[in-house]
Order: sequence, then C-alpha cells, then structure tokens
Amino acid sequence: MENPKIIGQTKTVGFQVGVRRTFPISQEEAWNLVTSQDGLNLWLGKSKNIILEPGQKYITKLGYGEIRVVKPLQQLRLTWQKIEWEKAATVQVRIISSSSNKTTISFHHEKLSDQNVREEMKIYLEKVLEEIKERIPKN
Repeated sequence: MENPKIIGQTKTVGFQVGVRRTFPISQEEAWNLVTSQDGLNLWLGKSKNIILEPGQKYITKLGYGEIRVVKPLQQLRLTWQKIEWEKAATVQVRIISSSSNKTTISFHHEKLSDQNVREEMKIYLEKVLEEIKERIPKN
C-alpha cells in the first residue's frame, strides 16, 4: 500500500507552504511594505542592512541566507536558514497586482525539513501578513 500523501510534502523539495493575502493598496505600496528595512525586519528578523541584489548574503536575528532573484515590484527569491534549522529553505515573495487598488502579497517557502517546520512557518507567515495589514494606512 502506498504511503498517504502528507500535506505540504513534495517529491523533490521537501515540505512547502504558501500564504497570501490581498490588500487594498497599489503594487508599489505592497512592494515597499515588504522590501523596506522595516518590512524586511518584520518577516526576516531584525537586521541592520539587507541589500536586495542577487548574490548578497544577509544575517538577521532569526537567521541568514542569500538573495537570489530581485524583480522590483514583482518578486524576491532568497534562501533563509533560521538559526535552529539544519538547512536553508527557499523563500519566494510575489507581489501580484489585480487592479489599480488591490494587490496580493504571497509568501511561499519550500525545502522545509518536515511537517512541524511547515506548520511553524504557516503560522509565522500568517502573522506576518496580519502585521502588514496593520501597517497599511487607514483612509
């Protein structure tokens, strides 16, 4: 009998998880919320200076990694290894504009080591999206 499929497990990249939320803001505002120093501190952990250029390494209070892809206003791809993890995960952040005043911010992690880390990151990223929501100016 075949093993039942475990939620979030892939054949090639370990465990993965994605969370996304649509906000009533422009693509530029969403990009700035995610990539400003304040935004990076929010989801990667406090850091003095993260340079968003491919090949740049970074260290934060929570972990470290390397920037892989930067497509302004659209996508970030990087490795991230929390201090307690044995290996790095790959993180992709996408900014998806659906109209002039609605934009989706999407976080996707892959190469997570197991179900527990997947669940931990799901909860963590949902909190990050909630924090981003709190930072959007109320009209």
